[in-house]
Amino acid sequence: MTREISVTVNGTVYRKQVPVRLLLVDFIRDVLDLTGTHQGCTYEGVCGACTVQLNGEAVKSCMMLAVQADGQQVTTIEGLARNGVLHPLQKAFKEHHGLQCGFCTSGMIMNAEEFLRTNPRPTEDEIRHALIGNICRCTGYQGIVAAVSAAAEEMSAAGTPAKSGS
Repeated sequence: MTREISVTVNGTVYRKQVPVRLLLVDFIRDVLDLTGTHQGCTYEGVCGACTVQLNGEAVKSCMMLAVQADGQQVTTIEGLARNGVLHPLQKAFKEHHGLQCGFCTSGMIMNAEEFLRTNPRPTEDEIRHALIGNICRCTGYQGIVAAVSAAAEEMSAAGTPAKSGS
C-alpha cells in the first residue's frame, strides 16, 4: 500500500508516492538521496545518528514514518549551510575536532542546533545533557562539547540566534 505525501525538505517541496511503512530516515536517504542523515542503530532509536528536525524540533527519523511527515517541514544536515557557508555548528565541529569518523556528526549537529535555539548560552553540563540521546563511538565527547560551546559563543557574539533551516 502506498500513499502520496508532500514534504518540504531543506526548503524544497517533494511530492512522492511512498509505501505507508517507509521510515522517514529511508525516505530521506533512499528516495531523496540526502545521505548526510545516517541510520546507525538498526532502527531502534537509541544512537541519534538519524536526527533531523521536523518543524524545527529534533526528531529521530528512524522512529517515524515518512507519511507522518506529510505536510511538514524537515531540515537535514544538508539544509543547515547557506549559500555555501557552513552553519556555525558545522564550522565548530570541524575546528574543535568534534568529529572523527563523522558517522554521528549530522545527528549531533541537528540536535545541538535545536538545543541552542532554546538555550543560547549553555553550560558544559547542559550541553552534555542535551546530547545524551546521541551516541558517539569515536571522540570521547570532549571535542563535541567544545564545538557546541564555541558555536554558541559565535552565534551569541554575532547577535544572531541559532535558527533552523525549516
